[in-house]
Amino acid sequence: MAIANFIPQVWSARLLENLQQALVFGALCNRNYEGDIAQWGDTVHINILNDITVKPYDPSVSIEDPEQIDGGDATLTIDHGAYYNFYINDVDAVQARADLMDAAMRNAAYRLACDTEEYILGVIRSGAGVKQTVSIPSAADGGLYALLLQVKTAMDNENVPRMNRKLILPPALETELLLDNRFVTGSADAAHRLAEGAVARAAGFDIYISADLDSEIIAMTPEAVTFANQITRVDAYRPEKGFCDGVKGLCLSGAKVLLPDAVCVFTISE
Repeated sequence: MAIANFIPQVWSARLLENLQQALVFGALCNRNYEGDIAQWGDTVHINILNDITVKPYDPSVSIEDPEQIDGGDATLTIDHGAYYNFYINDVDAVQARADLMDAAMRNAAYRLACDTEEYILGVIRSGAGVKQTVSIPSAADGGLYALLLQVKTAMDNENVPRMNRKLILPPALETELLLDNRFVTGSADAAHRLAEGAVARAAGFDIYISADLDSEIIAMTPEAVTFANQITRVDAYRPEKGFCDGVKGLCLSGAKVLLPDAVCVFTISE
């Protein structure tokens, strides 16, 4: 691919599409406040309302004065960036049967996704409101399924809405999960979830697998964590030295835990 044929907007869109396809945690967060990200340090102010008081009604007594709706202010800051910068020799490009630049851009998107996942996971770990050390019960005591019920109970105790709960497991637990019929159903609903990337449904959770986890289980709702990212620059250029095509790109991201009680990190002990 010659620099003269390079269209940054097209490559940026393709790169972002490939990036989104590779995300696990990024896909489970909400993107409500993404908006337009132009540069490092951009911020979005998010109003988080306090709970409204519900009071008993007595028709013989006047209702109380209205309470003022109040809340806190959370700031989503674009504070994470990653870039790539590579070149392809003209001779290599001519001799290669496949489109080297296209393959390189797909690889760049994958590597950016790995970096982004680590960033989001770090935000989730630090911002989680529930952090516990647990162990997987023996098979006689219910095994992994019994542990999931413990996770469910922990979220119930925090009054986390039961709708749209997500559970992310390390790959080492996937085999045990898929061998247990309690995790898999034959409903059309289950087939739809599997098409979206969930490997199973159990204990009120859509269950996902992340290679970024080793000895942790993370439970959350999409409303609890917000995430924003954008490929802000994709530039083609001819390096001064050599005969080659170069491409460099910049990806900026921000993530924040908005509802700590709805994010739980369970560290599995031996």
